[in-house]
Amino acid sequence: MPRRLLASALVTLGVLLAGCSDPEADRQPGDPVTAEEADVLAGLLARDTEEGGADVVVTAPFGESGLLTLTGEVDFAGSAGRAQAVTDYGDERPDDVRTLFFTREQIWFGDVPGLRDALAAAGLPDAPFVRRPVATGPDAVPLTDVLVTVLLNLGAAEADDAAAFRGGEHTWEGQRSIDRRLATVYAGEAGWSVAVDDARDLLLQYVTPLPGQDADVTVTLSDHGPRTIALPEDGQTVDAAAHPELSAAVGV
Repeated sequence: MPRRLLASALVTLGVLLAGCSDPEADRQPGDPVTAEEADVLAGLLARDTEEGGADVVVTAPFGESGLLTLTGEVDFAGSAGRAQAVTDYGDERPDDVRTLFFTREQIWFGDVPGLRDALAAAGLPDAPFVRRPVATGPDAVPLTDVLVTVLLNLGAAEADDAAAFRGGEHTWEGQRSIDRRLATVYAGEAGWSVAVDDARDLLLQYVTPLPGQDADVTVTLSDHGPRTIALPEDGQTVDAAAHPELSAAVGV
């Protein structure tokens, strides 16, 4: 190759390499989000609802070594979900495994140990589910209720105001892989963080502190798309609010 042509090729290669440099390389975790990223964050919960729903895993620790895990699916458009709830006490006690259905207002428990005997003792017909209102408010709230509330709050009818995400209070925290999908992580000053699918701008993971505790709720979403959740029918359900002694007997 003639020297002049070689020199020209090397110059061109240098220009191409400079032009392909990674714009994220100069960013540092904790840098403010850009205006474009603020738009993405503002529409995140509305996009959950537009997609319809997703498969979901929600985890939260409790006590010294306990862990509650909900695995199932959520319908953000219909504000409902279903999951298998596994309580791992972290000791020699066996895991507690129950079936949950939930809306913003009500939660149904199935596969409840001792439910059939408790119904018989109360003179009530046999039913596979017991239902009660979702507990909310500043007082002590069961961890299950906290998790289903956090989950359903990840869907919204309308986008937020993007201006609320601009400034130093909301930051870029880098990229990582979640379930083999590349995601960008952002954080808010209140302690929460979100991981957003780089390919589709969809929420992949949400982490937020548990109220009054040094622990986090982690929600991981996958396979976004329409979901239909068929809630238990009244004939399959006993109302715990109408029978408080039953609720106390089976621990729901």
